[in-house]
Amino acid sequence: MKTSTQCALAAVSVALLLAGTSAMAADPAPSPAVVAALASPARPAADKAQDDTRKAAAVAAFAQIKPGDKVADIFPGGGYFTRVFASIAGPKGVVYGVVRQSPKDPAVLANPAFPTIKIAAQQWEDFKPVDKLDVIFNSQFHHDLYNPEYGAKGGGEDGVIRVTKAFYDALKPGGVYIIVDHAGLPGTGHSQMDTLHRIEESEVKKVVTGVGFKLEAESDVLHNPADPKTAAVFDPSIRGKTDQFMLRFRKPK
Repeated sequence: MKTSTQCALAAVSVALLLAGTSAMAADPAPSPAVVAALASPARPAADKAQDDTRKAAAVAAFAQIKPGDKVADIFPGGGYFTRVFASIAGPKGVVYGVVRQSPKDPAVLANPAFPTIKIAAQQWEDFKPVDKLDVIFNSQFHHDLYNPEYGAKGGGEDGVIRVTKAFYDALKPGGVYIIVDHAGLPGTGHSQMDTLHRIEESEVKKVVTGVGFKLEAESDVLHNPADPKTAAVFDPSIRGKTDQFMLRFRKPK
């Protein structure tokens, strides 16, 4: 006979399933393709030096990128993850570094060792790759999409919804959208997107599932409970150590 505790846990599990709520994912072991890609001699030494702190193996495994995949890296910055993904996707894959018409980004991403990296420069909501994608990766930039200066046209939630819909349309049925961002305190929504550069996790889930994505999994590999979430992410006291959430959304088949 089940104990009252077991019955209660079973009831919670059923409720979560009925509600379509994802469970916190156990971090998967990196595939042989991920391990080989991270060890690739084509990757710059400066990139490899960041692998442990940026949890590259765990992030790539959670993103489920595999050889031959077509991937988009949104606002890739210096291209660290762009090169990781290009190494995993290999010669039969392609990785788009998606930028918003910034003249410096293509130069940063250009690297003869990674010929499958392509630049896609346009407004975020105009992103429409020739081929449907397997994975879209958005690290630490979802909160910035609310800012009309360098995010969605017009900014705000309506703008972010338009951008998210464009990403949804760019994916194959069954494709995944990965979002990593700096966690904000409960109740802050996206109000701190331009001050602390943080966003409340529930705000992300609401907007992304609102356009049709299904929340499939969550990871706490980038979680830092010591972050009080009251300082800007660039503050020396917390820079590089913020509490971050990682979510995997899937486009239904």
